[in-house]
Amino acid sequence: MIAMAIACKPDVLIADEPTTALDVTVQKEIIVLLKSIQQETKMSIIFISHDLALVSEICDNIVVMYKGRIVEKGTVHEVFKNPKNEYTKALINSRPSVNERLKVLPTIQDYLNNTISNKVISLIERVENHDKMYDSVPLLKVVNIDKEYVTKGLLFTKDVNFKAVNNVSFNLYEGETLGLVGESGCGKSTLGNAILQLDKATAGEIFYKGVDITKISKSELRILRKEIQLIFQDPYSSLNPRIPVGKAIMEPMKVHKLYKDEKERKAKTIELLERVGLSEEHFYRYPHEFSGGQRQRIGIARTIAVNPKLIICDESVSALDISVQAQVLNLLNELKEKFGFSYIFISHDLAVVKYMSDQLVVMNKGEIEEIGEADSIYANPKTEYTRSLINAIPKGI
Repeated sequence: MIAMAIACKPDVLIADEPTTALDVTVQKEIIVLLKSIQQETKMSIIFISHDLALVSEICDNIVVMYKGRIVEKGTVHEVFKNPKNEYTKALINSRPSVNERLKVLPTIQDYLNNTISNKVISLIERVENHDKMYDSVPLLKVVNIDKEYVTKGLLFTKDVNFKAVNNVSFNLYEGETLGLVGESGCGKSTLGNAILQLDKATAGEIFYKGVDITKISKSELRILRKEIQLIFQDPYSSLNPRIPVGKAIMEPMKVHKLYKDEKERKAKTIELLERVGLSEEHFYRYPHEFSGGQRQRIGIARTIAVNPKLIICDESVSALDISVQAQVLNLLNELKEKFGFSYIFISHDLAVVKYMSDQLVVMNKGEIEEIGEADSIYANPKTEYTRSLINAIPKGI
């Protein structure tokens, strides 16, 4: 796409969110590529992004817009070192810090309403919580999982075998958030699909509550669907545009025969909408009437409608802007606290995964590169690959 854009040697290149939803290493490569092309051709770049830390790595000047208006502008150094507008401050600070773990991430509304909480989860709190959590029996045991795909060869050519997941093992405990991180194509989503039994593993065992779910019958699998749920990456394509969001949330309740009638299911749906920060009036609205952040909240409400124990969040905040991302991360932590969910949090963004996770699994080319306590891995990565992921995170000024 970059090659197509510069083919006619433009004087001005408009780069509209060119790195959104890309892993941090590819994101860094694209920034370096754009800068090198700029030096060679002397073109000007308008770089559009919601991530100010990323913008600081490529831009000379920043213009901050909010609700169609410019609220602040200046050099990168001026805006980062001395932001004047509350919205700018929110954009800079809504991204999880790699140095401390706030109990609640600040959002735009927190800055506008002066309701920012600076409470930090202390090391003592985290250690005590982990001691209690890891003293129990694992909720999920993934043992030596392989997933291999075979591409049929054309005439006179051999079939090609590709191993997307190779000999992966880890445990997940009740109430834990396990982060799964790595570059695009490293096998994160494939592993998630194998756990969900959407795509059967080629070899290995997956024990949920002590039962190997790779060997259960279709009727048992239907019951398991209620226990293990998924929050999708894309809040736009994961909702049916033809049905109101209230009906979409009620649908899994009907499938799993929860609650005695439609009236009770509707009441539960309204309760869920309110739980995720929406209201009863949203019940009959259609997906196109909501923002991306609101749609992701609706997706979360649909996921928790069947009272699952384990939720796989597959890049569930990567398509959201920074402030909306903070709202959704806060919501996931709040729901975990209230309902005791366990999460497998899949992402290529190590800063977000570190903030959310108790334990971290780093994957590379289908294999586990490193596994351990999230803060320990970030502070003292044992492999060069993990170090490269950490170094690629935009730091800002």
